[in-house]
Amino acid sequence: MLKVKDRFWIWGHEAGSHNNQYALKGLSRITPAEGAFYLGVPNLLMVRYDGKPVPPFDQHALALSPLERVVWSIVGAGGQTEAQEVDMVLNLARRFPNVCGVIMDDFFRDKPDEGGRIAVYTIDDLKAIKGRLFVDGRRLDLWVTLYTHNLNLPNIEKHLEQCDVVTYWTWRAEELNKLEQNFHRLEELIPSSRKVLGCYMWDYGDHRPMPIALMQHQCQLGLKWLREGRIEGMIFLASCICDLGLEAVEWTRKWIREVGEESL
Repeated sequence: MLKVKDRFWIWGHEAGSHNNQYALKGLSRITPAEGAFYLGVPNLLMVRYDGKPVPPFDQHALALSPLERVVWSIVGAGGQTEAQEVDMVLNLARRFPNVCGVIMDDFFRDKPDEGGRIAVYTIDDLKAIKGRLFVDGRRLDLWVTLYTHNLNLPNIEKHLEQCDVVTYWTWRAEELNKLEQNFHRLEELIPSSRKVLGCYMWDYGDHRPMPIALMQHQCQLGLKWLREGRIEGMIFLASCICDLGLEAVEWTRKWIREVGEESL
């Protein structure tokens, strides 16, 4: 029987990735695997941050092998990528069968560059990458990060149509009051795409704690949409703040325990 928690993910960064940033207090030492265990979720997205983890990734993937599903970045935080990144992750997926997809983080630009490009890769690049995402007879999903402010980019749907899963994020907590109408905009833009709701546990946009009322708002909406089939999962960000005693993290952990065992 499928349970609610089976559709929950944690956004993973190497331990300490956000230390001394975003006005966070204290030094985090928790690893991605520990963060998943602490929150009580079975799935994880492993995203490179500031060039870490450094390849080869095998030891990192080994620590994550008890998890149900792992999606690994081919475009890391800040839109950073390397020429061999896809090859490295494909090789990783051959050795670790729970690696089921790849994600492109911070993929879209805030505005088109001088050449009119709005993303790290062109549509043709995405088609070529997608054509390579086969490992031992199984196909890996292509995931992408999308923020509310990206919705105004021209022809963004043409890039999104090449992706299997769109993860949707509200960068500034105060904009969560418009989450329903903004998510509806996304649904109108790409009605057939699979969608996952990203839930920040810290207000990264304004460098301050996530208000519990807004944490509750996004989680309850996400659960409602999950039950309605409008999304297929929820992601909690990030592993590297789970040991800082943040009120929103602790509220989320408790909420996951309360709803996670419910059937879908």
